[in-house]
Amino acid sequence: MAIVFQEDSSITMSSDTDISLSSYDEDEGSKLIRKAREAPFVPIGMAGFAAIVGYGLYRLKSRGNTKMSVHLIHMRVAAQGFVVGAMTLGMGYSLYQEFWGKPKP
Repeated sequence: MAIVFQEDSSITMSSDTDISLSSYDEDEGSKLIRKAREAPFVPIGMAGFAAIVGYGLYRLKSRGNTKMSVHLIHMRVAAQGFVVGAMTLGMGYSLYQEFWGKPKP
């Protein structure tokens, strides 16, 4: 819908029927691939987070005398650190592409 101002200061509503809804037409797999190409460090952060959580669950049975709460806090800090690091690298990469990676006219 678009609002159209006419010369006689009346307002009419027009409906745009040719709006492309291509983002709704793609399935989950193609949307994930498109988003991964736009921001490549997001899937890296997600994979690292999953790997650290998996490693933490694997090490849970052989944690020794360490309390459960301390072990879980260490795994949470490691997972969050990996995600924040991936986000920081992603921001640096996008800044490089935007400002220094473009050829100068």
